[in-house]
Amino acid sequence: MTDDRIPMTREGYDKLKAELERLRGVEMMEITKRVATAREMGDLSENAEYHAAREDQGMLQARVNDLSDRLSRAVIIDPSKMPKDVVSFGSKVRVKDLDEDEEETYELVGPGQENPDKGRILSTSPIGQGLMGKKKGETVKIQVPRGELRFKVLEISAANL
Repeated sequence: MTDDRIPMTREGYDKLKAELERLRGVEMMEITKRVATAREMGDLSENAEYHAAREDQGMLQARVNDLSDRLSRAVIIDPSKMPKDVVSFGSKVRVKDLDEDEEETYELVGPGQENPDKGRILSTSPIGQGLMGKKKGETVKIQVPRGELRFKVLEISAANL
């Protein structure tokens, strides 16, 4: 685990916290009951229900651990207090993809608010990090897993967080 702080809005923080509480409460109790019921069926070495329930329990615990880690590193940011002339957390950025000659709009958000289909990307993502600190008119090259993207920043405004 890393010491990196994770920017998020109060809404995003509350959403993740509610999910964590639901997983720790309702979901963990249900899966614990499934494990206990499956254990009562006898020989654990050949008990598919038991092994499936234990695997589900492990995946649930991993999700709980991930959420706990992210919440512990959260820094609540009020997007209305961020600068308006540079790309920052909470910005809505219209860019031109210089290779595809297409315009795209991104909102830089925190965990719990991302929705790539609607252009809401994490401020900590490669594109989010590449756009941070840029001003209108600047060109930026961003390394992503599939290669390099080249954007020109056309407009910066406040996202609707």
